[in-house]
Amino acid sequence: MTLPVTALYTALFLVLMVGLSIQVVRMRMREGVSLGDGESKPLRQAIRVHGNAAEHIPFFLIGLGALESLSAAATALLLYGAVFFLARLAHVAGLSQRRTVNPLRQGGVLVSWLIMLTLAIHLLILAIPQI
Repeated sequence: MTLPVTALYTALFLVLMVGLSIQVVRMRMREGVSLGDGESKPLRQAIRVHGNAAEHIPFFLIGLGALESLSAAATALLLYGAVFFLARLAHVAGLSQRRTVNPLRQGGVLVSWLIMLTLAIHLLILAIPQI
């Protein structure tokens, strides 16, 4: 069994995570902090942007892979992936701003949660009859 849609979005999210990691390292170098956040607000913010992505993306990819393994329609999988990816980009952009409570961050969070819940419901619909 292959999971080409999950592989596609895994690749995209890997690139995003590397970019966010580079952002943390650049901020560490600029702030002169090797471990922790050194009480630096910009570094703390970069760490949280990376951390938040690391907290949400794996669960989405696990769900997408499970859904794909249950032979969900490729169109639905591609749509879930595209919307979630755009929502995570919006969240990164919003959380990276000086004023971290803003429409990009709020919208990114809300859409991410909605896609994850939709994915969960779709998984339940396909999985329960197979048990």
